[in-house]
Amino acid sequence: MKIGFIGLGNMGGNLARLVAQDERYRSELLLANRSRDKAEKIAAELGGQPASNAEVFAQAEVIFLGIKPAQFADLLAEYQEILDKRDSLLLVSMAAGLPLETLEKLTPSHHRWIRIMPNTPVAVGEGVITYALSQQANQVDEDLLRELLSSAGLLVKLEEKQLDAATALAGCGPAFVYLFIEALADAGVRAGLSRDISLELANQTLLGAAKLGQVSAQHPAQLKDQVCSPAGSTIAGVASLEENAFRGTVMAAVQAAYQRTQELGKWNNCHFAFFEEKIES
Repeated sequence: MKIGFIGLGNMGGNLARLVAQDERYRSELLLANRSRDKAEKIAAELGGQPASNAEVFAQAEVIFLGIKPAQFADLLAEYQEILDKRDSLLLVSMAAGLPLETLEKLTPSHHRWIRIMPNTPVAVGEGVITYALSQQANQVDEDLLRELLSSAGLLVKLEEKQLDAATALAGCGPAFVYLFIEALADAGVRAGLSRDISLELANQTLLGAAKLGQVSAQHPAQLKDQVCSPAGSTIAGVASLEENAFRGTVMAAVQAAYQRTQELGKWNNCHFAFFEEKIES
């Protein structure tokens, strides 16, 4: 079974690397990118084959599309003749704000779609991929997706209407976490530690705390209380965070990301509505 990738940017390339970890699929990869040199480089790294967009659409049974939302209409229109002739394909979109209903209108009705929203830590096997299935996609498709991306980290099926919220939390969340790590490291430097040691301690503190929260089955508030002794250093720091609206600031950041994701989705829908009118006329 041929697995195709069109678009090998940061996310597309990382997902191709995840699929290539399974020896059964490594030699079945067809890799296309706007830069042929990049496709050839990644193909040499993974053991797949560099290919053109046309070759991917003509040969692959599963196609991951790692392109920008605004590029979908033109790309799929260009290869519509090939798609018309192909038996039902599984097409996987990783574009934010581009709903399944719109994607289905861009391809013949017998093809199946899955929307995925991965975050950057999939590159180290500790990421999150949320996904939603189109009406044509079935359990076999879902099982195959989970098998292909099993080394990514956590895969969570959602209703499509929940994907924007998941994107704001898990997709944008790593940037918020990196900002917190940077702030912790800066605080360490301010207190007298070297930059290297501060970053090492901050990274491991976040990693360890997250792991403990994951495996302990305890609420984060309980874990926090276990660190806070009466009149101690930790509760003094927690009080400072509370005085400076730490929780509210984090919630506001996720809400802002959520609202922006929805705004981008509305823009994409307007763009594709214009494209459809242009085609019909």
